[in-house]
Amino acid sequence: MLTSSRDSAARRIAVDAMGGDLGPAEVVAAVKLALAQQPALNPVVLVGDEAQLTPLLAQASLPIDGQRLSLHHAPEVITMDDKPVLALRRKKNSSMLRAIELVKDGAASVVVSCGNTGALMAGGTLRLRTMQGIARPALAAVVPRAGGSFVLIDAGANPEARPEHLLHNAILGSHYCRVRLGQATPRIGLMSIGTEEGKGNALTTEAHALLRAAHAQGILNYAGPIEGFQVFAAEEPVDVVVCDGFVGNIMLKSWESLVKFFTSTIKAELRANPLRMAGAIMAKGAFAALKSRIDPDRHSGAPLLGLRGNILKAHGSSKRLAICAAICAAGEIISAEMNQHIEADVQRAASVLSTPLSPQ
Repeated sequence: MLTSSRDSAARRIAVDAMGGDLGPAEVVAAVKLALAQQPALNPVVLVGDEAQLTPLLAQASLPIDGQRLSLHHAPEVITMDDKPVLALRRKKNSSMLRAIELVKDGAASVVVSCGNTGALMAGGTLRLRTMQGIARPALAAVVPRAGGSFVLIDAGANPEARPEHLLHNAILGSHYCRVRLGQATPRIGLMSIGTEEGKGNALTTEAHALLRAAHAQGILNYAGPIEGFQVFAAEEPVDVVVCDGFVGNIMLKSWESLVKFFTSTIKAELRANPLRMAGAIMAKGAFAALKSRIDPDRHSGAPLLGLRGNILKAHGSSKRLAICAAICAAGEIISAEMNQHIEADVQRAASVLSTPLSPQ
């Protein structure tokens, strides 16, 4: 079936070239990697200052052909030190805001940015708005566990959630898990302090009832409440961990800091004496495999889900491999038509929210 030029444009990936800590050169290198690795990747729109990007593209031998790659001029930059709302008001020609506007106007489908998180979240929410039926967007993150990975949602977008928000988080996380992790029917767990009925606070208790009802209607594959020690376990693992943004952000940052602690501790212990150093050399392959498994660059790009458009946030310090992974993830989201499937399930879940739930 033939598609219109507008339909083709809407499937583009808008990449904010200016927002990251490492500058536009690293973003240009990432775009080159992504286009080379994925010949069928959606067209990329590089958004930023032409005066800086044009020579970088020439140095990278990356032609602006208007088909696979185009350039959208945006002379201003929202820095990491800018206050989000103030920056959105004062820097209307920033690369970040222009990239979001491309999605709003239907000229692109996904924004990829390494820029100021607060500005990206605020700009995306204010400009794109949430899907019908969803009150609050949620930030998702892919985290490794024994035998694979899981999606953590919400990782920090909505710290003061209500039970219906957690139901929507489960729908959002389930669809993102299908796209990014290839799980056809993701098992969903609700983060709590116990698995018994009645454990947890009012939020988790009411959310548990909603998730159970959605499971009964075939909307979700809900496995029940889980505790902290189950999150990374191999036995009966869940694919999506649902929580509010307050808990999720603490979980994510604690995991990241724990990985750094163990990495630095292992390095220090292995360098303690020559015998250990010799053993480390012999186990070099095992350490490389471990690093690869827990490397956050493998699943770079945390999406802000639930908007009328897609936003992928990469770390501000992301290098080209991480940015490349985020761009490729954006292509997967577009190809899977993820938002259309989310909207359908949100509408199905409306009946769960409108039906009084009896405690069991």
